[in-house]
Amino acid sequence: MKSDKLEFEDFKINIKILLAGLWTSVMFLYIYGDYFELYVPKKVEGLLNGSNLLDTPYKLLFATILLAVPSLMIFLSLLLKPKINRILNISVAGFLTVFTFMVGISSISEWRIFYVMLAFLESIITLIIVWKAWNWNKISV
Repeated sequence: MKSDKLEFEDFKINIKILLAGLWTSVMFLYIYGDYFELYVPKKVEGLLNGSNLLDTPYKLLFATILLAVPSLMIFLSLLLKPKINRILNISVAGFLTVFTFMVGISSISEWRIFYVMLAFLESIITLIIVWKAWNWNKISV
């Protein structure tokens, strides 16, 4: 007897592609947070008059390096060999999980509730990256 039940086709996603996709999501959440923050009262004023968190060249460099990490991890997740890839994803995502969670906690205020939500999502996604990299399938050679 033939079954008439139809199911949607699915396939297993390669771990490297999955990690790159997760890092892409993190990067977009960072961008959204920085963009939406421009709508917080007095933010643009602070940017124009120089009274803001990134008020020195070195702070700006540090922020640039920190925000470049997800972009680099997209590429590196696709390029690197599994052993170093796994270690790098676990360590970088682990650090960013803690960092973004702390940023979220320190941002709790009425006008930055969006930032708290984004930090929470970023922390969840980076935890998923740690989990997926930690549980990277091994094969016999």
